[in-house]
Amino acid sequence: MATERAAAAVGADWELDYYSRPILEADGKKRWELLICATQDPLTPAGAPTEPFRWSRICPAASVNSIWLKEAIETALAEAADRGYGPPRRIRCWRASMRTMVQRAAEGLGLELVPSRRCYSLVEWLQQRQQQVYPQEAGYLVGPLAPPPQAIRPVSVPLPEAVRGDRWSWATLPCAALAEASDWEIGFAGLVTLPQALDPATPIPGIRLFSRTRALAIAGWLAGLEPVRLELDGEQLVLEAGLEDRWLLASLPAEEAKAAAAAFAAARDQASGLQFIAVQSDDRAERLDGFWMLRDLPDG
Repeated sequence: MATERAAAAVGADWELDYYSRPILEADGKKRWELLICATQDPLTPAGAPTEPFRWSRICPAASVNSIWLKEAIETALAEAADRGYGPPRRIRCWRASMRTMVQRAAEGLGLELVPSRRCYSLVEWLQQRQQQVYPQEAGYLVGPLAPPPQAIRPVSVPLPEAVRGDRWSWATLPCAALAEASDWEIGFAGLVTLPQALDPATPIPGIRLFSRTRALAIAGWLAGLEPVRLELDGEQLVLEAGLEDRWLLASLPAEEAKAAAAAFAAARDQASGLQFIAVQSDDRAERLDGFWMLRDLPDG
């Protein structure tokens, strides 16, 4: 299997969720399910003839372990190959609570694991299943459920001195501009497929980071963080990244923080949570040393 994968052309990254669902099986235990989907290429429009790879498998509650998961991923790899998809370059694990189990399974198959909530294709698919698939299943748990325990949010850590840059500013781009981002000159890029039916004129909020001498280094450092979303936490501008990382970008005056929080709330409502971060040497530079599209989506 490993030799066959190495010989095949590498495909898109995979996004993985291995977790319980709001369905009780006949034995009274909660259903566990593995969802795997390929990260959609921003250059491939939704509804294109070749859709990104998707694969699901129900896991017996008594078999929730890394051994079952490894065998299931191996089956997914084989089915993907049969359907003409290349093996993934990386697998992104979405939930911190499942990281160790997924790590063991991935290592057993020689796959690189990236702990990250930058799983926007997976979250959209899971939302669709929660609205349209699970309610149709026998044993679906109707009504409000007890929420899972809320993890203690890590304290925001200031950016290292070497990657703070010279200054930063707020920025806004119309959605139509983001649709052309794949044609821009970008050093480190993290683009995503734009949500369907989004008005091209919709304003997308973001920030620009400037450094005359270290822009490329800052962009490279940010690329390793798996940036997820920007957040206003009181009067602090925070970048959430990876699974649980929180980086303090700036402390703001109270009125500015209030206005920024309103702008990001509007983005969640009007632009499917889209945001962006740009890194440049200065505000006149045509080249972007780094550019990431982010989305503020639910974590669970």
